[in-house]
Amino acid sequence: MGEKRTETRRLLFPLLLFLTAWLSGCSGWSPVRPSYPPGYPLGFVERGSASWYGPGFHGNRTANGEVYDMYQLTAAHRTLPLGSVAEVRSLTTGRQVTVRINDRGPFARGRILDLSYAGAQAMGMLGRGTDDIELRVISYQGNAREVGVLRVQVGSFADPANAHVLVERLKGRYPGSKVVGIDLPNGRRYRVYAGQFQTEPAAEQAAAQLKRALDTDPFIIRDDTSGQTTGNP
Repeated sequence: MGEKRTETRRLLFPLLLFLTAWLSGCSGWSPVRPSYPPGYPLGFVERGSASWYGPGFHGNRTANGEVYDMYQLTAAHRTLPLGSVAEVRSLTTGRQVTVRINDRGPFARGRILDLSYAGAQAMGMLGRGTDDIELRVISYQGNAREVGVLRVQVGSFADPANAHVLVERLKGRYPGSKVVGIDLPNGRRYRVYAGQFQTEPAAEQAAAQLKRALDTDPFIIRDDTSGQTTGNP
């Protein structure tokens, strides 16, 4: 569940140059949108790179309030509703494991899933650290009425002042933008979330626009503290 630190000058400098003009009016450009099954999250399928997390987080609270136990078959995903149960299959070895989503992450470029230590052990990927996988949601143990809104994470700062500078500039275009403080093994970080969205396609479109405007790599994250807050369409 590694946290990518945002370099202040890398993000704020292009922000000050481009964001004011961009927020006053965006082009009609629209990203390619993936499809989601009607019974989402049931049937959701995704392919990508998986990693694992363990000792540095063992005993911490997960996104659903549980105490993280790295010896249980759980995983972290950025947007799947908590309580989703996914079958994870290695595309390199064919090994597979079934895990329950109880946490958020990974916050690293190019990765879609963070397995627990036990999950990674079952997949035979402890030594490699990462593996190409396919995940398929086979059941859902949560409450669909309690699923939070989606947000776009555009930065993670060690200095809260820098985080607040960025979020204030985003609020005009993305109501509901906010800063969230997170305690991590390497210190406290302040994440900047842009907007609030009810659907994955809407969040993906905003993420693509923000990537172009800020020259950064945003993450779409489900905010599990927000309940059914009404956000952007």
